[in-house]
Amino acid sequence: MSVIAGNRLSANHPPPRRGSIGGPGVWYGPDLKKSGEWIYALSEIERTEMVDAMRHARSCSSEIADMTKSDFSMPKLGRTLEELRHEVLHGRGFVLFRNFPVEDFNFEEIATMYWGFGTYIGSARSQNVRGHLLGHVTDITDQYADPNNRGYLSRRHLLYHSDSVDMVSLLCLHKAKQGGLSTIVSSYTIHDEMWKRRPDLAKRLYQGVPRSRRKEIPKGKGPWYELPVFNYLEGRLVISYLRQFIDEAQEHGDVGPHDPLLIEALDLLTELAEDPKLYLSMNFEPGDIQLLHNHQILHNRTEYVDWPEQERKRYLLRLWLSPQDGLPLPEAFAERYGTVTPGDRGGVVIPGTERHVPLTAF
Repeated sequence: MSVIAGNRLSANHPPPRRGSIGGPGVWYGPDLKKSGEWIYALSEIERTEMVDAMRHARSCSSEIADMTKSDFSMPKLGRTLEELRHEVLHGRGFVLFRNFPVEDFNFEEIATMYWGFGTYIGSARSQNVRGHLLGHVTDITDQYADPNNRGYLSRRHLLYHSDSVDMVSLLCLHKAKQGGLSTIVSSYTIHDEMWKRRPDLAKRLYQGVPRSRRKEIPKGKGPWYELPVFNYLEGRLVISYLRQFIDEAQEHGDVGPHDPLLIEALDLLTELAEDPKLYLSMNFEPGDIQLLHNHQILHNRTEYVDWPEQERKRYLLRLWLSPQDGLPLPEAFAERYGTVTPGDRGGVVIPGTERHVPLTAF
């Protein structure tokens, strides 16, 4: 067992003997761009079911956070969502829904429909220290400057990362004037390409990697923790990656600088993620919903130029979701997820957090 920079490093869940992963989770963006097989357009019947279910749910409860799957009876759309959730969990790792009903509805009605959509995917998890179960992805830097705000509350470019939850969903209400593309890449493809080029670097990412918690420190925990980037468990690759938090961990005196092999491995991962031969870009239109499997997909967003009118500014709603049939996770994930129990893991929870569904960004 080796020791590097004062941290004990050992393989958590090592790679398969063959090295590469393979399977439906390995894909290349340009191939998918041509096929469009990852896009599902809601039918008029499914849209009508969603609207009717929203009206029923609102007649039963005034609080969105209290609404459950049983409040949203959607026979056809419900089956569709469960089938596509399975595809996201066990297939290519993502899907883009189109034609979600956002026109001619007020904000609370849209939020209620989106919440109902989410109940068929998994349980909603807190997305920040404020306990937001419904995230508002928009630029608020001119209205509410806070150094602790996450990047999704700005216009800036967001680097490739995975979120600390099983699945993430984004509903587009308004698109940017220019830019704001969503770009995704398969971590399975990155892993296998890395294994071809530099298996020594891939193996390094199966060892412990320190990460900063920033201000998101759970009760009884320290300011940093250790978790491999790559984990292989029960025949599936599980990734956890956010380079910024990994690099910030070095600021803690008991962590120290990254070892050279780790730096090289992280740089190669970044290089592969940013390779046009690997990634897939999409420009959201109003009514689009992107659903991603965070253990399988890395995502980023390009910088964007917004509209001057407040009512036209880029605006997306976000859900972090934990499905009951989620993948088994290594116990080490409990350091970030709180627990590894499917349906009850992930998100941001610190002392004093009160989970709720806000109807504004701040």
